[in-house]
Amino acid sequence: MNDMPSGPFGRCAAAMITPFTKDGGAVDLPGAQRLATHLVDRGGCDALVLSGTTGESPTTTDAEKAALVRAVAEAVGDRATVVAGVGTADTRHSAELARAARAAGADGLLVVTPYYSRPTQEAIVHHLRTVADAGELPVMLYDIPARTGNGTALTVDSLRRLAEHPGIVAVKDCSFDLLKAGLVLNATDLAYYCGSDEVTLPLLSIGASGCVSTAANVAGRQVRAVLDAFAAGDTGEAARRHRALLPLVDALMNEVPGTVAVKALFRVAGLPGGPVRGPLLEAGEELTARLAETLGEVLRSDKVAAS
Repeated sequence: MNDMPSGPFGRCAAAMITPFTKDGGAVDLPGAQRLATHLVDRGGCDALVLSGTTGESPTTTDAEKAALVRAVAEAVGDRATVVAGVGTADTRHSAELARAARAAGADGLLVVTPYYSRPTQEAIVHHLRTVADAGELPVMLYDIPARTGNGTALTVDSLRRLAEHPGIVAVKDCSFDLLKAGLVLNATDLAYYCGSDEVTLPLLSIGASGCVSTAANVAGRQVRAVLDAFAAGDTGEAARRHRALLPLVDALMNEVPGTVAVKALFRVAGLPGGPVRGPLLEAGEELTARLAETLGEVLRSDKVAAS
């Protein structure tokens, strides 16, 4: 068996989409509860990350974010950890969202590095510590320079300093920088969660605790199987399962953002999702058909391999 570290936010977290009503005018709270229950009870997820990139956090209001946390926490109870995205480009706003998430029942916070203003590393560290202080919940740092700008990518030194904060316990890593991740894992107690499905297994191999997965919205059990095989010490099976998922990962992220692709697949499956909010646009019929075909092939091949 591999010595796979136990993370503070479970092992297999879905980066959950935010379901909207048919006209996109409101968050579909009953739908969110139904989806959360599905992801936990049938999808094998032991954590749900709300209001992240896949959850369309830039286009939901503060009240919608809090209501979503409250509804999902009520639906899953103690069967899964609920992590609320509270990161913005405004320190005061992020701190307010952190306090609201705690009051709504979140178990932890996802805090992205502040974007657009191009703060220095010193300012980024101050921002993240301030939000952690305000939230008084375990914090998962969100390092995703492709969306926040390379200037806001957390450095090894900044991560070492942030690890000294008692409330900052994990990193959702979308940096594609295995050297940085390895150096931080070697120097701190921060738990690493892979936030990019295509590099989940490589990150596990250097000590990650799990993943925050977009693919888990539609193939949770298959994503979980990679983690379970690795934890059991069967690296060959983990590699096979990881490779088998890659056509789906490519389909979900290649032509449109993952949110668009997942919601298109949910429409086909009859699961809650609804439309995306602008500036995102819906997937067309042709793309939706290709997505559904790829998902079907991945799920069928998994069943064949398991039989």
